[in-house]
Amino acid sequence: MCLLILSWQRQEKYALVLAANRDERYDRPTEPFAVLRARRPRTLGGLDLVGGGTWLGVNEHGVVAGLTNTPSPDGPDPSKRSRGEVPMFLTAHASAEQGVEAFIKAARPGTYNAARLLVGDRNHLYYLELDANESPSVHELAPGLYVLENAALGGSSSKARFVEELLVNSTGTADDLWRALPSVISSHRALAPMPDEVAQAEGRSLWPMTRSPCVHANEYGTRSSTMLRVASDPDVPIQIVVSDGPPCSTPLRDVTATWSQPVAGTS
Repeated sequence: MCLLILSWQRQEKYALVLAANRDERYDRPTEPFAVLRARRPRTLGGLDLVGGGTWLGVNEHGVVAGLTNTPSPDGPDPSKRSRGEVPMFLTAHASAEQGVEAFIKAARPGTYNAARLLVGDRNHLYYLELDANESPSVHELAPGLYVLENAALGGSSSKARFVEELLVNSTGTADDLWRALPSVISSHRALAPMPDEVAQAEGRSLWPMTRSPCVHANEYGTRSSTMLRVASDPDVPIQIVVSDGPPCSTPLRDVTATWSQPVAGTS
């Protein structure tokens, strides 16, 4: 489970601003930040050392793809392909539009465990749902602020509404939102207890400890965070800051220089 906060085409200076929390079991080995693809195009993001792929990737062209899992009472089906392959596929293209079009042609969503994704760049933003259908559900989005957790985008997610309320006064300049996001993703303010029928509708009854943006439980919690912003000017490097642990206790570090650092070998 994860949290994605994405502001798209709401400020002149930055076309896309994103903050994300990676929620996962503590015993699942991952790298919170890595070079996922050295070239064609160079792609950075988190790396899942078990299933392969990533929950969030960004390439040198400004294509960003992040996913959240759709909860299942029985957990993921081990016979299906890793969901982490999908952001890798989408960020292998020079634009979000090209990546989505190629995925629609090539993919059979039922071969993956169910997931939801946001994929965008400077010019387009899409919301994808992968379920048992033969074709993915794809929606092109208008400029705005989007909060995606483990419920359908725009649905009855009280957690998404809670995060939106925390950001309601941070929509002035490009820097206002950037300064506000660290406190939001590190927040332990839990949602008020909800009726059983509401929790069931949101899937929250499966994971009751995920009500706050920054999650802490006995065997599961927020493992890392990423913030990035894609400038409207393509000549400006994509800024990326990451925390190698929960953002409430782990400082965010700037890894933007990774775009130009040499990498041993190529992929």
